[in-house]
Amino acid sequence: MSALVLLAALSAALAVGAGAFGAHGASGDAAEWLKTGAMYQLIHAVAVIALAERVAARGPAWLLLTGAAIFALTLYAMALGAPRWFGAITPVGGTLMIAGWLWLAWSAVRTG
Repeated sequence: MSALVLLAALSAALAVGAGAFGAHGASGDAAEWLKTGAMYQLIHAVAVIALAERVAARGPAWLLLTGAAIFALTLYAMALGAPRWFGAITPVGGTLMIAGWLWLAWSAVRTG
């Protein structure tokens, strides 16, 4: 198993746990941050697993995984009491996810 698949699987497990906590153990903004982070993290973990064995897609997959981690973990941190300025870091993760998807699209165009 590649490191990419291992980390994506662990990311998916964390996302499920965070989503469950958001649905059953948190309220208000914290619940919403947990649910949002979990949704993005889980979607991108699954995408990374699907892309991991494609050599041309490994770069985009790493960007998707890294971006989802930054995005979700900053939201999780705020949900658990970190200062709200952590929210200023969240868009960095979103930007990396967007870049990963654009890189993947560009790779698809180039390889036909």
